[in-house]
Amino acid sequence: MKTFSENLSGSIRLFEKYYFLLLLIVLFSGKTIHAQEAASGFAWPEGKQIAISLSFDDARASQVDAGTALLDEYGVKATFYVVPNSVKQRLEGWKKAAENGHEIGNHSYNHPCTGNFPWSRQKAIENYTLKKMKKELIMANHEIENLLGIKSEVFAYPCGQTYVGSGKNTRSYVPVVSKLFLSGRGWLDEGPNDPQFCDPAQLTGMEMDGKEFEQILPLIENAKKTGAWLVLAGHEMGSSGSQTTRLSMLKKLIEYAQNPANGIWIAPVGTVVKYIKAQKG
Repeated sequence: MKTFSENLSGSIRLFEKYYFLLLLIVLFSGKTIHAQEAASGFAWPEGKQIAISLSFDDARASQVDAGTALLDEYGVKATFYVVPNSVKQRLEGWKKAAENGHEIGNHSYNHPCTGNFPWSRQKAIENYTLKKMKKELIMANHEIENLLGIKSEVFAYPCGQTYVGSGKNTRSYVPVVSKLFLSGRGWLDEGPNDPQFCDPAQLTGMEMDGKEFEQILPLIENAKKTGAWLVLAGHEMGSSGSQTTRLSMLKKLIEYAQNPANGIWIAPVGTVVKYIKAQKG
């Protein structure tokens, strides 16, 4: 038979065990409540929990040769950030894409990037000034309007680089983009956009090239925790290859997004930006 002291000691150990478990429950519940409060501060349309935008750069031929057909099949509108000279190579395809409601954004006229890329040495942003960059963005807008009959309202920074010049003469051209466009999207960023905090001129863009849907799903689930806006960015649209967003992945992503149970609003970048601005009054 156990003594009173042994029974008391056992009771204390049992109490300590359940007290610890209770403490863990309270701590994790607090995190859940905090996440819900963060998400509840902003309301997406029709009770959706997250917004997703599909965006593609450069006006690559595969986008209108194969990509837009899949998007049109599901009635999904994407954002295409184009370079005018590339549009000319598939002009009829891009006219059809615009007519079908896809958003056509500006991706500059010459696609200037750092001269550390050998292919960009002759158009290195280190040799640009703010005046030169502004002139190029306006020129690209005029050319896109002449080719497709639309005015680009959104922009994506070539190579995701937001500066011109070098050393002590380095300058951000984010303010230039902010004056000319509704938004500016980055590249190879590490997280989604908080609709209550994000700067439209510096939207994050997360890579979807070369990924399977199973690799994209965690990004969606993470964004859903706080009601964020996930802007996915890609280039080629096909089955495989360098800088290619796989159509098989897109098919799964779209079907997942269009399932009402998943609470996803999928829309072009400009549409989401306008909605956020309207919600903020």
